[in-house]
Amino acid sequence: MVKVSKSHRASKRQTSAVGDPQISSPSNPFMRLFNYGHQYRKLIWLATICSILNKLFDLAPPALIGVAVDVVVKQQNSIIAQWGVKDVFGQFFIISFLTVIIWILESVFEYAYERLWRNLAQDIQHDLRLDAYEHLQELELAYFEERSTGGLMSILSDDINQLERFLNGGANDILQVVTTVVIIGGAFFILAPSVAWMAVLPIPFILWGSFAFQKLLAPRYADVREKVGLLNSRLVNNLSGITTIKSFTSEDYEISRLTKESEAYRRSNAKAIKLSAAFVPLIRMLILVSFTALLLFGGIAAANGKISVGTYSVLLFLVQRLLWPLTRLGDTFDQYQRAMASTNRVMNLLDTPLAIHTGDTHLPTDTVRGEVEFKNVTFAYKDRLPVVTNLSLQVQAGNTIAIVGSTGSGKSTLVKLLLRLYEVQSGTMTLDGIDIQQLELQDLRRCIGLVSQDVFLFHGSIAENIAYGSFDASDDQIITAAKIAEAHEFILQLPQGYETIVGERGQKLSGGQRQRIAIARAILKNPPILILDEATSAVDNETEAAIQRSLEHITVNRTTIAIAHRLSTIRNASRIYVMEYGQFVESGTHQELLDKSGVYASLWRVQSGLR
Repeated sequence: MVKVSKSHRASKRQTSAVGDPQISSPSNPFMRLFNYGHQYRKLIWLATICSILNKLFDLAPPALIGVAVDVVVKQQNSIIAQWGVKDVFGQFFIISFLTVIIWILESVFEYAYERLWRNLAQDIQHDLRLDAYEHLQELELAYFEERSTGGLMSILSDDINQLERFLNGGANDILQVVTTVVIIGGAFFILAPSVAWMAVLPIPFILWGSFAFQKLLAPRYADVREKVGLLNSRLVNNLSGITTIKSFTSEDYEISRLTKESEAYRRSNAKAIKLSAAFVPLIRMLILVSFTALLLFGGIAAANGKISVGTYSVLLFLVQRLLWPLTRLGDTFDQYQRAMASTNRVMNLLDTPLAIHTGDTHLPTDTVRGEVEFKNVTFAYKDRLPVVTNLSLQVQAGNTIAIVGSTGSGKSTLVKLLLRLYEVQSGTMTLDGIDIQQLELQDLRRCIGLVSQDVFLFHGSIAENIAYGSFDASDDQIITAAKIAEAHEFILQLPQGYETIVGERGQKLSGGQRQRIAIARAILKNPPILILDEATSAVDNETEAAIQRSLEHITVNRTTIAIAHRLSTIRNASRIYVMEYGQFVESGTHQELLDKSGVYASLWRVQSGLR
């Protein structure tokens, strides 16, 4: 089988992202898929040849039946007798021998094409899903904010599976129908040109009708794929928020909303089914006309001696082999249209241009000093006013600074900009004097450890979650990190200790426990720059004290940027910046800011209960 390496997928994604006309320009979904799968062309050709050969050998037995009838009727004057075999037994022996060979070859090529097409389907869906997911990972956060998780899941799962189902059987069906039409149509004109037109007369109308149905079905199945994406989005959203649904007793409300989405999907499918279901009955009427005409006029021709009885029997058999497979075009085109609608959605995802590109400057983590500087940075989310305006900030290597301010002032946005999860509109950010846009993205993000308020734990064991990002860490290193984060004791009290499964998003653990796991993860990563984004805002006082003790250990000789609402957690920072409306309005040490009696002093008095 043809396999695609990770480097090949990466280069292909980059090519697609910049809009290579050979990949992204064709509007026809089939051509988009064909251009995508160029590395499979040898395999496709091989599968195609096996499909055609299988059909050729599948069509041979009717011809042998005609030859056998000819032997019975003419005996020493049959076709085989003209080859020099006059004995009737010898003639039937030859026919029997050819039958065995043909059936064996038909079976061999059926096995071959089944295996080739189905493995090809598996290879393409495997690589397409990985390509789509890898490209999705490289898109900026704004892309995900504008789309639902369920809709993206529908593309990565259901749409790609739809394409797989077509490649499993639909492609072979089309090839075999075309082969049947060419071979049997040619045989009719060779054996009985006077009545051949009766057999082939409906074919142009069937093909025309098939393409007409295809055009009518295309928009209907595009709508079906859109509706299933919305339905999946609703399901994912509700399953993620099941606690909220239960706590607000809104089960009936959510069922009604899901019913609405499911009904829209059902109605969309019903429109497509209404049209596609009419295809086969209409084709059957055309076939009836052709078969009846051949039965009548072909029989008269045989009775008058214009064609042999063997030829007449072969024609009657072949006309069914020619026309009845055309009824399957309805199902085949149905599969095709579903697959092409899905292909468009997947290819549109792959063609989404990358807004954030990696630089080419390599910066090993062990060489990073940790000096960070923002220079006149301005940033706004899409279609919104600037969140950060002409902001400048310099953090010396090894220092701990804090940024405080009201909700929405832009504090967390600075973290996202430093990690290049978004791109600034103007200004520059540097790490050790190097513009971060020039750095390789992975190098930049490897040297930054983030502990946020919204801790995400993956479904897996505690040990796996601590070692996430440091996948080669030993058990001793994991335990050491947990001890520094003051997580070791509560982990040992769990049923399976470090092998305890935390559940999806870590739902089996408390907020404080999840936070300490996140800190242990950052400790194990051992980054030269540590960012604490509201790391203690959602925990109780006892947990906060434990987290603060662990943070005192890991911030030593490390550049630390702490973002906090609780001023008590950052009072020992070397410098505190107060942020309002995307700008720094105050800065200084804790005592200096209190002496200024400004915004910080006011916040401190409120939190300290002094007013």
